[in-house]
This record gives sequence, C-alpha cells and structure tokens, in this order.
Amino acid sequence: MTHDHRPEILRYTAFSADPAGGNPAGVVLDAAGLDEERMLAIAAELGYSESAFLTERIGEGAYTIRYFSPKAEVPFCGHATVATALALAERDGPGALEFTTPAGAVPVSVVREGGALLATLTSVAPHVEEVAEADLTEALAALDWAVADLDPALPPRIAYAGARHLVLAAATRERLAELDYDFARLEALMRRLDLTTLQLVWREGPEVFHVRDPFPVGGVVEDPATGAAAAAFGAYARELGLAPEAAVLTLHQGADMGRPGTLTVELRAGDARIRVSGTGTRIG
Repeated sequence: MTHDHRPEILRYTAFSADPAGGNPAGVVLDAAGLDEERMLAIAAELGYSESAFLTERIGEGAYTIRYFSPKAEVPFCGHATVATALALAERDGPGALEFTTPAGAVPVSVVREGGALLATLTSVAPHVEEVAEADLTEALAALDWAVADLDPALPPRIAYAGARHLVLAAATRERLAELDYDFARLEALMRRLDLTTLQLVWREGPEVFHVRDPFPVGGVVEDPATGAAAAAFGAYARELGLAPEAAVLTLHQGADMGRPGTLTVELRAGDARIRVSGTGTRIG
C-alpha cells in the first residue's frame, strides 16, 4: 500500500528568486503514506542535495518534517525548510509555521515583501566546539589546502544549529573559488565526525561572507545554498566574537557553481537561536 501512494512532488529553489539560482529542493506536502525507503527513493530520483517530506499535520500550521539527501536522511536542512514553507504559503497564505524536525522544533515565519514571499526559520539551540588537530589536518589534506590557506582571524570550529558543520575560513577569495577535493577521503572524515557539510567561508567585510559547502555524505559534490550551515555559522560568528550580539550577516553562496543565492543570518540579543531568511520560487 505504501508503495502505491503517488504523492505530488513539488520543486522549489530556496535563497534566490531566480529558478536558476539558489538551492533546489523537492517538497512533498503530503508524505503520510510514504515509508523511509520511498522517501529516500524520491530524493535520489530528484537528485537535489535534499528533499523535504511533511509526514503529519499536528496542528494549525504545525507539521512533522523529514529530510533526505540522495544517499541518506539528514536531521535538518535549511533550504528545504524554506522551500517547504514557501510552498505552504503559496497554498495557504503567509503566516507562522512550526516544523517538528529530527533535530527539534523549528519555527518559520513567511511574509510577503514587495510581492515576493520571504521565509525566516529559527534554529534549535546552537553550540560550537573545538576541532581536534588531527581531524583538521585530515580535512585540509582532503581539500588539498595548506595551513597557510586559512584565515587566522577565523579559526576552525565545528558548529551546530540542527546539523554539524566544520567551519573553515579561506584567506583569499581565490582559495575559496578553487574547490577540488578528494570526495571519498572527505566523506570518510565527515562520517566519522558526523558532519553534514563543510562550511568554507571567505570574509569580504565585517558582515558579508562568501561560502561554499562540500556535501559528499549527501552524495553531491557541493550544496548551492545551505541554510543549516548558515545557521551554524551564525552561532560560530557569535561564539568567536566576529559579530556583535545583535547583527545581520549576509552570506553569498552558489556563485562558483553558477547558482547564486543569498542567505540572511540574524543574531538577536538575549536569544541563542539563529534566524536564517531567504526568498525562493517554484521550479517548473
């Protein structure tokens, strides 16, 4: 019976108003009849870095949600959350939503600004931890980066805001642009450290960053716009004192892949959670 269920599979891009930009995601608004095997098969067939599945409606604007890459389930995915929120807003109108994710509760608000819909997710409580020297050495080797390629003002850390990401800062924009890594070697390290992506960053200015996210554990070389990593980076920026207690950071991602997108990261005084905002649009 489960395999006979034919859900409607929507395709949205998040963090860009251009269907050719941002990060595409599959969205299934009624996945109640799907088991894990079928959800994974849909995600693999679509081939996007992640797809989102609403498995149950638990209240007004409240749903359980699961995320699958082409290879595995992930605990949280920002761009697929934004894509799902926009799909619901187009169907039901803007407003407040809450998604129960494997990582915890994630509120999302959708508003209309200048004719476009804008979604803002609020992360689970984040944390930041040190990186073991041997793990950093292995990550750099897999990337074919030298220690001198790192920006000493932004030290390596593992940051979490729903999923774990290793944050590495490039000293130059050129180093960030030249991404050519050992897929199997990096995947093995990431699996051992339970990492979802690497958040590779270059700081253009005090509140402007360019980022790239290798995602071999998901079965794709690179993620075009990574909301979960953006939230984790917000926690990193606060922890390292790179931004004031209340700040808005702009992250540019995807340009090196030909899919430019913009993620807005908000830090609020007195609230440890990170807010990530972006627009999006339906594909096709």
